[in-house]
Amino acid sequence: MASDERSPAERYRDSANNRRFPRTERFSAGVSFPLDEFQVDACRTMESGHGVLVCAPTGAGKTIVGEFAVYLALAEGRKCFYTTPIKALSNQKFNDLCDEHGEDQVGLLTGDTVINGEAPIVVMTTEVLRNMIYAGSYTLNNLGYVVMDEVHYLADRFRGAVWEEIMIELPPSVTVVSLSATVSNAEEFGAWLDSVRPVTKTVVSETRPVPLSQHMLVGNTLLDLFDDSQANRLNPGLTKKIARQQEREWRQHRRRRHVDRARVVERLDRSDLLPAIYFIFSRVGCDAAVEECVRSGIQLTTPSEAQAIRDYATAATAHIEPGDLHAVGFKRWVDGLAAGFAAHHAGLLPVFKEVVEALFERGEVKVVFATETLALGINMPARTVVLERLIKYDGTDHVMLTPGQYTQLTGRAGRRGIDVEGHAVTLWSPDIAPKQVAGLATKRTYPLDSSFAPSYNMAVNLIATAGLKRADAVLASSFAQYQSDAHAVHIAEKARALGRKVDQEAAGAECEKGDFLSYFELTKELSRLERAAQKKRKGQLRDAMKADMSGLKRGDIVWLGAGRRSGWAVYLEHTRPRRNRGAEAIFLTTDGRATAYALKRLTDVLVNGRMRVRKGFRRSNVDDRNELAAALREETSDKPRPTRRAGKSHDPKIDGLRKEIKRHPCHNCPDTGQHSYHASRWWKLRSERQNLQRKAQKRENSLARQFTNVRSVLMELDYLNVTGEGDVTVTDRGRLLRNLFNEADLLVAQCLHDGVWEGLEPPALAALASTVMYESRFEEEDFYVAAPGIIEEPLAATLRRYDTISRLERARGLELTSRPQRGIAWPMYRWASGEDLADALRSFEGPKAMPGGDFVRWTRRTLDLLHQVGEAARTIETDSAQKLAKSAFDAVDAMKRGVVADL
Repeated sequence: MASDERSPAERYRDSANNRRFPRTERFSAGVSFPLDEFQVDACRTMESGHGVLVCAPTGAGKTIVGEFAVYLALAEGRKCFYTTPIKALSNQKFNDLCDEHGEDQVGLLTGDTVINGEAPIVVMTTEVLRNMIYAGSYTLNNLGYVVMDEVHYLADRFRGAVWEEIMIELPPSVTVVSLSATVSNAEEFGAWLDSVRPVTKTVVSETRPVPLSQHMLVGNTLLDLFDDSQANRLNPGLTKKIARQQEREWRQHRRRRHVDRARVVERLDRSDLLPAIYFIFSRVGCDAAVEECVRSGIQLTTPSEAQAIRDYATAATAHIEPGDLHAVGFKRWVDGLAAGFAAHHAGLLPVFKEVVEALFERGEVKVVFATETLALGINMPARTVVLERLIKYDGTDHVMLTPGQYTQLTGRAGRRGIDVEGHAVTLWSPDIAPKQVAGLATKRTYPLDSSFAPSYNMAVNLIATAGLKRADAVLASSFAQYQSDAHAVHIAEKARALGRKVDQEAAGAECEKGDFLSYFELTKELSRLERAAQKKRKGQLRDAMKADMSGLKRGDIVWLGAGRRSGWAVYLEHTRPRRNRGAEAIFLTTDGRATAYALKRLTDVLVNGRMRVRKGFRRSNVDDRNELAAALREETSDKPRPTRRAGKSHDPKIDGLRKEIKRHPCHNCPDTGQHSYHASRWWKLRSERQNLQRKAQKRENSLARQFTNVRSVLMELDYLNVTGEGDVTVTDRGRLLRNLFNEADLLVAQCLHDGVWEGLEPPALAALASTVMYESRFEEEDFYVAAPGIIEEPLAATLRRYDTISRLERARGLELTSRPQRGIAWPMYRWASGEDLADALRSFEGPKAMPGGDFVRWTRRTLDLLHQVGEAARTIETDSAQKLAKSAFDAVDAMKRGVVADL
């Protein structure tokens, strides 16, 4: 608002705020656009000396608040750490801050990368900061501000706990600035932050900087999702168009619809809806989409743009060996870029993704086919976001997008300062109804739920640095326990409400003759025992059938009790178990059919006689089958249908209960029906209340119980020790474990302590280390050749230690350690031996061969582990351990080259 348009009161208020918050005023004056209200509010909160949680939509400008934290730190002569959940975001933020403040003022720490680590501004991944806190690093000295970007990532089930550890363990003198996507329980999260980092203010903005229009593409027609005349009402023209499209497809007998992505892109281009991010929840699908568009001949770039793209991509990858570029399909990739298309997913080389991001931001690449990983914080706004499907694979199953995920994905639509509005386009298909899309687009419930859980490394570090009491306090003050306690209170209140209803129904069941509720409980117990007895009899029948099945001989005449197809048959043979199918029994029925029955699905088989099956009988021969079927019909024409009966058994408990019920004074009550009605409701409500009480009790101190189980495993394996005073201390093994920050921390510590990995040369050690880090994306690892023979013995020893840990975890209800997988051991060995990327990737076989980007990602994770192994082995005072440390660091040096060394 211009100064001459403000009222005197508004001018006075603004002037007073400028005097009260001079740094906010100076900072905003240096920004090229006026700050939004939520940004000003958050900045003033920080200038007041308080922490802040900012929840705002994607693209709203939350990072301005983080940049103000950097500004304050520099103005105060203190340090600021800017943390992100992934290295790609850290690299991007590092470059941005270097451009703003100069390279001498900014550092980068991402585990395997250290640049200017003692700078006043340091960008890092959250894991690095957590590790620094546990290690008591001197780098924390003079730390004034920590920016936690993408803090909603604490819901991540694999790495989310790191955020909470940092929030709780950072010194009180540090101001924490938390930046989150829109969540519906921001106040709850903010209240927890305020309890662990006082004082923290919550600032929420639900206003998108650029309005979003929702559409569906039906065939080649683009229609609005909602009716302009009425908010949140589906467009009637859309439903009519879908009905006509379904009828057309039915007439064309389409069995499997194929999305013509090139045609979709052309439609978007005609409607002036480019640039677009086109989400396909499949890496293969993203790559295939680029290929389809290139093959179709679509050219979204001018000749000069195409040449500029080729020049930029070639310069950005000039440091990579030509053979490595060839191995990862460089020419194909550049051809797609030059036409205006690109894929963006975790299987690409990091430098390829960075080039795509830069070219898209410059407006030269017009369409990016991406997986959902692009939605995480990367600065790639578009005019349009396209969703091909509403179902994605979550690592376990194919599930529907949540409203929060839908909002996060479509949040990239609409470029601030460029577009009047953004566009979200969902492709219609028979399994995507407009109501589903409308539900995702209009629902405003995106809860942030904690994934915090104690790990082995966390346990030994907390106990070593602060003792058991402090460790318990950390867990008790976590957001996970905060939410759990809140849910427990809610559940307990529901249980109390049910208790009042239980009392009302009990009053309705009162009987003049006696205690009707006790009578009703006797009848319920009788029913339970009778059901159990019946189940036992059925089990006896099944056992008898299994015995008959195991003893079947060729020519046995049987009665098959298999529903409508039950009848007489003659047994021929068993088949061998096949992949994904168990063994089957083959019978010939009276109509001449030879049918295979899955053994586990046969409900009953009764043997009743035998007949001769002539030598040379072939069930594939129709005449042979008809001949045997005729003989079977003659043999069974007079046979009665056999039945199987289990022997009757008398249960003294059942007999006793029946007598007790008959003797009960309420047995002959004339009002039994009315009393039973109330007693039945009393029984049901009481069961519900008991169930709620158990749930509430389970939630109370749930993390404390889990922490107790973690400590129990560590004590069993001698990582923790209980002193005579009842305190818990960390042993030598525990001190070794403190240096290992990964999902396989305890397994690696066991192997290091027991010397399992000692004596290995760097390539073999790298191969072995990869087995505890790698997790296959497929159910079966059928795409690798083999692990190098040199690691077979230490791998077997590693697996034995895994089995021990797994057994201890199962006994305590824990699932913290994954089984080692050898899927990338051989290519990792070849890479660590100095072979080029093409040779390493040739180690994979079959259609599921690993993309180059995936191999680089797993190699970097293995590098992180090897570095930790080297540091941990140094603490073991034996010659063999020192040699292991050297081998680990030599492996790091050998592997950190080419595409792996690239930032």
